[in-house]
Amino acid sequence: MGTNQAVLIILYVFMTVKAFEMEIIPANRIVKQIGETLRLTCNTTGCALPSFSWRTQMDNPLGGTVNNYRTHSTLTMNPVSTVNSHDYVCTVFCGEKEKKEKSVKVEIYSFPRDPVIEISPSLAVEEPVTVTCKILDVYPSHYLEVLLKKEDHVFHEKNFYEDESTNTENKTVTYSFNPTAEDIGKEITCVAKLPIPNMDFEPKERVTSEKLTANFGPQNTVITASPSNWPMEGDTLNLTCVTESNPPAQIVWRKYPADESIQLLTKNNVLSIPDAHINDSGLYICEVTNLVTNKTEKATVDIVIQGAPDITELSIEPSTTVREGENVSIRCSAEGNPSPRIILRRKSDGADMELYSKGRILLPSVTFLNGGDYECVAENKFGKSRSEVTLNVEYGPKDTMISVIPATAVKEGETVIMKCTSSGNPAPVISWKKKATGEPEKIYTDATLTIMNIKSQDLGLYVCEAYNQFGKEEEDVELLVQERLEKTDQMIPLIIAFSSVTAVAVPAVAILIYVSRKAKINGSYSLVKALRLKV
Repeated sequence: MGTNQAVLIILYVFMTVKAFEMEIIPANRIVKQIGETLRLTCNTTGCALPSFSWRTQMDNPLGGTVNNYRTHSTLTMNPVSTVNSHDYVCTVFCGEKEKKEKSVKVEIYSFPRDPVIEISPSLAVEEPVTVTCKILDVYPSHYLEVLLKKEDHVFHEKNFYEDESTNTENKTVTYSFNPTAEDIGKEITCVAKLPIPNMDFEPKERVTSEKLTANFGPQNTVITASPSNWPMEGDTLNLTCVTESNPPAQIVWRKYPADESIQLLTKNNVLSIPDAHINDSGLYICEVTNLVTNKTEKATVDIVIQGAPDITELSIEPSTTVREGENVSIRCSAEGNPSPRIILRRKSDGADMELYSKGRILLPSVTFLNGGDYECVAENKFGKSRSEVTLNVEYGPKDTMISVIPATAVKEGETVIMKCTSSGNPAPVISWKKKATGEPEKIYTDATLTIMNIKSQDLGLYVCEAYNQFGKEEEDVELLVQERLEKTDQMIPLIIAFSSVTAVAVPAVAILIYVSRKAKINGSYSLVKALRLKV
């Protein structure tokens, strides 16, 4: 190999071997929050057996753990604290002659959480309240700025520029003032800022808010009704009582007319009535009490349940069964909204006896004619309801009548049927008696008396007696019995007399025939009477 070739080989080797270098990762300015973990890494190239050394520029303790490897070394700070706020220097030796070093600046802060705000409760409006804002574990505190705001208005501010903190600290800002009624409910905000110059971290501002409260009320209490103040029967009615009170007020529901069961239907401030009924109409009262302020307030709402009528009473006084002559009152009551129109009448009348706004009929000295079925009809725009009741009027027998078939005058051997009818309640018991010497003789107990093959001894006065527990009534009839005519020759002289008058006109013959027929029927005749009838 020539000289030139050797030189080229040496130059090639020289060019392919890397130079001795080092670096620190991360290389830029480092910002860390106290409590976090930081690892610095020192890397080398171009040195087969480097040695490493870590220190701070002010020769303070490292505040971390060093681990050396073949080509790099690490410095781990876990957790980071205020002792780590330094410039850290890594020195690398390569053999005995070569040495390199670099540094990195570590900056430390602590701003880990939002402020804690406390507002001491006021016993009443316009009494002092104290606002306390706490900023915990802050570093460095001499950069801390604190603002107290009411809504968007700053009412107090404080800074800690004169502090010389060397570790995390808790800072407190306190301020007292007298709130007005308008202040109640407004937000009180604590704004904490840590604007450290030339240090990039987030957040540099932390905020906490809380509403300003005071013990007050109850006030502005109202009741709302759903679906409305006039729900339909069957709806679910929800009444909600809303009030302004701090602390929250106790709520008690009442109803007029009284209904103790409503307490079982309440849940918190809501009174719920499922399947509302007409009886649920009334004045509802929500009574709220603040036990701290010892004040009570009431709100009311008038609820009217709408629906079709329902007949609640249809009665007869003194009873549905009365005696004739008693005073009777028939009453009908119905509920519904709007108030129903009530018609009370006797059904058999076919039309209204009379309209009564209170649904009542008075029948002084009732008669049997007043008995029957009475109907009550209640009606409004949502529907109609009907109900019936029967008035039973009891009375003694009356209008007793006798009918005789074929007639009260009959011939021997014929059959006579006598029927007796009478009105009464209960229905009268009917019996027949025949008057003879002394007391009447009871001969038959039935409404109909039948005498077959009548004889002369059957003639006389017959009495029909109608009887029930309220009295009796009698009606009589006289039965006449005529003897049967056995000989027809009694007619001969008359026939001879009339037949000798041959010159008489045809009308005379007609009269004779008529008289003859009547004689056969009745068993006797009167010529004078016959002539009187025809002339």
